Amino acid sequence: MLGLPLTFAAPLALAALVALPALWFLLRVTPPRPRRIDFPPLRIMADLLGKRETPARTPPWLLILRILAAACLILAVSGPVWNPSGTGAAAGRTPLLVVLDNGFTAAHDWRDRLRVATDAIEGAARDGRPVAVTALAEPAAALEARVPAAALERLRAIAPRPHLADRAAHLPSLAAFLERSPSTAILWISDGVAGPGEETFGKSLSDLVGRTGAALTILKADRPPALALSAAEAGGRLTAHVLRAAANGRDTGLVRALDQKGLPLAEHGFTFAPDATETEVGFDLPVELRNSISRIEVAAERSAGAVTLVDERGKRRRVGLVFGGTSDQAQPLLAPTYYLSRALGPYADVQEPRGAKGIAESVGQLLDNQVSVLVLADVGALDGPTLARVEQFVDDGGLLLRFAGPRLAAGNDPLVPVRLRRGGRTLGGTLSWDSPKTLAPFAPESPFAGLTPPADIGVRRQILAEPDGDLPGRTWASLQDGTPIVTAQKRGQGLVVLFHVTADTTWSNLPLSGLFIDMLRRVVNLAGAKALPVGDAGARATAVLAPRLTLDGFGALGAPPAGATAVSADYGDRATLEHPPGFYGPADSGIAVNALAMADRLKPLDFAALSGARLGSLAGAETLDLRATLFTLALMLLILDTLAGLWLGGFLRRASGLVSRPAAILLAGLALGAVAGAPQPVQAQPAAPARAGAFESAQATRLAYVVTGDEAADTASRAGLSGLTQMLASRTALEPGDPIGIDPAKDELAFYPLIYWPIVAGRPQPSESAIRRIDAFMRNGGTVIFDTRDALTARPGGPPTPEGAYLRKMLATLEVPELEPVPPDHVLTKAFYLVDNFPGRYATGQTWVETLPPAGEGTERRPARAGDGVSPIVITSNDLAAAWAVGKRGEPLYPIVGGDQRQREMAFRGGINVVIYTLTGNYKADQVHVPALLERLGQ
Repeated sequence: MLGLPLTFAAPLALAALVALPALWFLLRVTPPRPRRIDFPPLRIMADLLGKRETPARTPPWLLILRILAAACLILAVSGPVWNPSGTGAAAGRTPLLVVLDNGFTAAHDWRDRLRVATDAIEGAARDGRPVAVTALAEPAAALEARVPAAALERLRAIAPRPHLADRAAHLPSLAAFLERSPSTAILWISDGVAGPGEETFGKSLSDLVGRTGAALTILKADRPPALALSAAEAGGRLTAHVLRAAANGRDTGLVRALDQKGLPLAEHGFTFAPDATETEVGFDLPVELRNSISRIEVAAERSAGAVTLVDERGKRRRVGLVFGGTSDQAQPLLAPTYYLSRALGPYADVQEPRGAKGIAESVGQLLDNQVSVLVLADVGALDGPTLARVEQFVDDGGLLLRFAGPRLAAGNDPLVPVRLRRGGRTLGGTLSWDSPKTLAPFAPESPFAGLTPPADIGVRRQILAEPDGDLPGRTWASLQDGTPIVTAQKRGQGLVVLFHVTADTTWSNLPLSGLFIDMLRRVVNLAGAKALPVGDAGARATAVLAPRLTLDGFGALGAPPAGATAVSADYGDRATLEHPPGFYGPADSGIAVNALAMADRLKPLDFAALSGARLGSLAGAETLDLRATLFTLALMLLILDTLAGLWLGGFLRRASGLVSRPAAILLAGLALGAVAGAPQPVQAQPAAPARAGAFESAQATRLAYVVTGDEAADTASRAGLSGLTQMLASRTALEPGDPIGIDPAKDELAFYPLIYWPIVAGRPQPSESAIRRIDAFMRNGGTVIFDTRDALTARPGGPPTPEGAYLRKMLATLEVPELEPVPPDHVLTKAFYLVDNFPGRYATGQTWVETLPPAGEGTERRPARAGDGVSPIVITSNDLAAAWAVGKRGEPLYPIVGGDQRQREMAFRGGINVVIYTLTGNYKADQVHVPALLERLGQ
């Protein structure tokens, strides 16, 4: 409107502005009320002529005041909306295309992006324009403009994806839509971070917009706020790189290392240098703690990109080195262990025997230290006890890495992967050449696949393998003439690997190359990989690992989505739509796929190519409804008009004769200014409930309810928990304190084992801080009962009730476990009373709890079954508090809906069971309670 980002929900109401001139004329010719003069008998002559004459017409300033009040009312009725993005104001009915970045880089401010997109679609609905919605991290699909209501449903189904958006893949579908619908208004809500292979995306989009006549508006954060982690490096320290696309003001933070259960093992602060986009964080931990790390994350950054998962390949192995030579050979630059310790040191905990005498003591000492990899460099035959112990070490999953040498060539050791040739040319089975031989390229099925052998590597001597049918399948590396240089065999749960050259430079220059370090690293990483057929090269080439747990866009681990596919056992790329980040394969030998690869860095998106686009800030794109402001202004003007009328009629003069006219006007103006300047709440705020202090709450067990702001719901919650508290005190050994109303965003929740939350559809959604505090409360062992109280209106298979839709939206960002209706053998049904359902004021609703793990095959069936802990969430629709609510004399406050006379009693029993269950956990599922439960059940 007039070039302003202003739209109207009811523009026809603006026609009433035409009547303002007529209103001006009517008000102008209508004089104010005449002044009333008393008739005092003694002052009749003095008062016959007034000191001031009453005006015959309305004063101009009062006339203007009334016209302004009328104009504000007319504008307020027309429903004005301030839309800075400009997408809601357009001539005609051209379609609106909302393009949303929903990669993990958009997760940090996802709610703001949804709000802006929702405002844009609602603005298009006011203009009667069709809307199409697409998300750039989703699979590319054909676009179709729909009614705004359908577009809003599509928008609500979009969530951040745990990978970078592939914008270029959507260009064909965008082009097809714009060709069908020219002059489309495009709103791109961008995260400002460049994805993979987007060098030409901006230019292609600009050409497409110019060719079709579309109007492109780009809304983005002033500086990309996302933080991310690249894959952790396994060096002397466990390191991770904290990344950002550009300097965004988030210069400091905390990186945490967690174990598989989510318990913190270490944390380290990070600080970005001015204008830096990368900083390094390192953890110095003992090997045991380091190998327990399963997840590294940026604290308070709810994004899959801010999480790095650590698999077996990232664990720091404990490697033991044993050299079979004499003490004079065990010198720096001479002993094989010198080269091995420096090659293995950056990514393994290298140990050498201390004070041991002989090979047997050295091997025994290292095995006692529980090494994962045992390296024998030029060790010949072992004695019987030592040989048996090493064989047991390999059978139990250890990795034995051997290097050739004169002693191994002269011995007869069975702990080798292939049969070695005994006797022959020089050194009893070794073969030497005048000109060194080079390594052949590694086969695709080899663990060394992907490494490139340098051309200057030369092998002058090697120990030969006896040819047989199993030799090709056990060969990992060979020379150009085909003779094996590295062989391996799987034995039991472990692996035996043999380098057919020495670990020093006497037989080859391989230990002097970087290839030697990479080969050793890949071999050591195989330690503990029980599920991978590493001894069978053909099977290893085809090994694939199915997804076991994957991250969502907010970085929460859960069940893999339906579209997740398996990866190869050597997968090392970043996550994609088909391969989301997470753990793949068995828990003891799987791999981790992360949102970013080790070499990935975040880069800002270049908008320079989009010269014809209008750039706007995401922070300033909030749509404002001006109706409340205009109604308030009109009310203030009417109050001022009333005061002016009273003053002109002489009423104010008689009421306060001491106050002069200018002073009265000044006081009235100040009063109205104070009203206008006071903050106006969006909704009426209820009086804060009386809260016990932290000390009092810690002294007694109390039940708590969430204060919703709805007086009826809060009254029922307070009375209901009071009734349940009385029942607990009279029927159990628990002596609880009075229930208390809480605000999850402000109050400490740790004092309360159980929180009752009635759902009121008309109230605003809880704040982000309240959601996060409830999430932490549930993670730390607390239980929340969400009561939608809609059992009478809910229909199975029908659309969700307003309360159900409210609860779904609230739980969308919580890590809610998988739920199921309370099974008959759940420990909740037997925690104190034996019950089979949990009625409240209604008895037709369903009660949901966390799904129990399936009973193992062949295990004894028990009358009570439980999981590892207490269900953090209980969802019901039976209005429990109304059934529990009692008055001061113990009389019920609300009627029961249903024909069962014992329904209120069963509601109390179910409530007592829930409280006892939250306080005692799954103790009733223990074997010691089985006889008593069977006796009470009559079995």
